[in-house]
Amino acid sequence: FVEPKRIRAGLDFWSRHENELNRAQAEFGVPPEIIVGILGVETIYGRQPGNIRVIDALTTLAFAYPDTPNRQTRMEYFRSELKQAMLYARESNIDPFSLSGSFAGAIGLPQFMPGSIRRFAVDFDGDGKIDLRNSPADAIGSVASFLSQHGWTANLPLVYPVRPDPASESVWKPLIGIALAATHSVDEIGQSGVALSDDIPRSLMVGLVDLQDGERPTRYWVGSDNFFAITKYNRSYFYAMAVIELGQAIRQQRRS
Repeated sequence: FVEPKRIRAGLDFWSRHENELNRAQAEFGVPPEIIVGILGVETIYGRQPGNIRVIDALTTLAFAYPDTPNRQTRMEYFRSELKQAMLYARESNIDPFSLSGSFAGAIGLPQFMPGSIRRFAVDFDGDGKIDLRNSPADAIGSVASFLSQHGWTANLPLVYPVRPDPASESVWKPLIGIALAATHSVDEIGQSGVALSDDIPRSLMVGLVDLQDGERPTRYWVGSDNFFAITKYNRSYFYAMAVIELGQAIRQQRRS
């Protein structure tokens, strides 16, 4: 995801919507590079929003989900999203069959599921409606609103690289993936055999994260609640780091 095409598109998007990004930061505490990172990873700023009819996708998944161990749970989820899509269309005076998106029914620049649109999206351009397909401002404000309502705290650090001691693996490895939340103090992580940099605030609550890297050594990080707020958008450490690193790359290009 941290590739020249997305970086160039992100630079252009940031330049065109700098006012909205700054306003989102002022209102929700989410910096522009995180919003830009999410929109870049999701759809390359609206270039790839998906062209599948949302009602068709949700109906298929709601009533003909593949035969997997979690089939019933997933069908219940997509039946709920089908209902949410209908309600969203009615409330917004939209033909429900006009909604297009991903194969799973996600909509617009930020790829919100219909239920997320109704719970977290905002009318950030002030035109009286929420339109994540055609309004970059609404997409920007809605991403910031989502993160804010999932634990984002303004000015809280995101992640720090760490070096676990292989000799203490039996102590620190069980700390990985306990929850999508910062559940340990910095001292607890350090006492488990993980070498921490001196610039990590000792008052910070963190979670230990592993990022496997193919044939290369696994990378380890500690993430704050802001890191884990991004995983609420997509339940993946890799997703959160892609968002962070893409946003940082775009910010660095703006400064150069």
